[in-house]
Amino acid sequence: MASQSQGIQQLLAAEKRAAEKVAEARKRKQRRLKQAKEEAHEEIEKYQKEREKQFKEFEAKYMGSREGVAAKIEADTQLRIQEMNRSIQGNREQLIKEILNLVYDIKPELHKNFQVKAN
Repeated sequence: MASQSQGIQQLLAAEKRAAEKVAEARKRKQRRLKQAKEEAHEEIEKYQKEREKQFKEFEAKYMGSREGVAAKIEADTQLRIQEMNRSIQGNREQLIKEILNLVYDIKPELHKNFQVKAN
């Protein structure tokens, strides 16, 4: 009986050691997964920064800087406004005369759909 009891104790101790080893293996696995996730996240950030840098270089090369584009648009807008103002000033008198001629030159006539009723 004592040998059976001793055998059971050894089995229980072996089972306990196995459970500890399994728990330790799980912990190591969790640590490795966490480390892999961190490394992947760092790699993603590095790639993202690299692509952002490439995009900014491309943008600067082909489209110019945002300030430059905004300044060009502003200058173009001002130029067009000035051209419109010059056109208005140059044609104002003629336009007013044409509008007045249309207002003063009224020729009354019956509408084409008007029908005279016979009595």
